[in-house]
Amino acid sequence: MNQKISMKGSKKSLLACCLVAASLGFSTTYATELIYYPVNPSFGGSPLNGPVLLNSAQAQNKYTDPDSGSARAGISQKTPLEQFNETLERSILNRLASSASASISGPGFGLQPGTVETGNFIIDIIDLGGGQLRITTTDKINGTSSSFEVAS
Repeated sequence: MNQKISMKGSKKSLLACCLVAASLGFSTTYATELIYYPVNPSFGGSPLNGPVLLNSAQAQNKYTDPDSGSARAGISQKTPLEQFNETLERSILNRLASSASASISGPGFGLQPGTVETGNFIIDIIDLGGGQLRITTTDKINGTSSSFEVAS
């Protein structure tokens, strides 16, 4: 007797499923074409999406630079007095370089071959021919030198 009841219940559920499927089949469906809109500005998306994507990427970035504490810390941790002294030193070196270049320039502000000595440096200007000059600067204290070539 239990088997007859279960058969009647399964027939009713099968009939209900068929009615639902039939009613869905008769409804009309509409389809439109898919249109791709790029999001990333690098691939044609709106430039207004750039900051949003960058912030999202930075929020997900778990990488930390192991050298960030050593290399950049020296620059940002200088006192105002140290920064002022560096600026002053650059200014004085710039004036010395201007003075040295004025003393080795000839008529019309062209460089003349020869040697110029300052307190700490020896500057040699050598004519290589064809309008080329080699300028070699030697440090008197430690003997290191640097040279470059220019057109006169």
